[in-house]
Amino acid sequence: MKTYSMKAGDISRDWYIIDATDKTLGRLASGIASRLRGKHKPEYTPHMDTGDYIVVINTAHVAVTGNKLKNKMYHKHTGYVGNLKSTSLSEMLQKDPVKVLSLAVKGMMPRNPLGRQMQRKLKIYADDKHQHDAQRPIELNI
Repeated sequence: MKTYSMKAGDISRDWYIIDATDKTLGRLASGIASRLRGKHKPEYTPHMDTGDYIVVINTAHVAVTGNKLKNKMYHKHTGYVGNLKSTSLSEMLQKDPVKVLSLAVKGMMPRNPLGRQMQRKLKIYADDKHQHDAQRPIELNI
């Protein structure tokens, strides 16, 4: 018995659209990360990008549980001594809701060139307008 290994020409990718309205942030991000890696497919190969394209709309209306809106902090260092900048989740959702979901998905992806290639297949929009109608994305409920 031989183990089947995917070839680059055998990979088929679909387009999916996800409405993030009232979806929990972490559960949504883990479902997206799994789809981007291709772990839902029977021909999943860890060393290849076998995942699908994901379009996420309405990220401004994503839900979080507990006190995360005020307690969850995002940190960024400017590189200068004593310049650690911190913002809460509520401020990030008001300023840039796309970045909140992209950072959540990025933390669940591999930290190597293959992971960065997989992240490029994720398209995130704050409202319900997107430019991927030509790809005919399939509605996906996570």
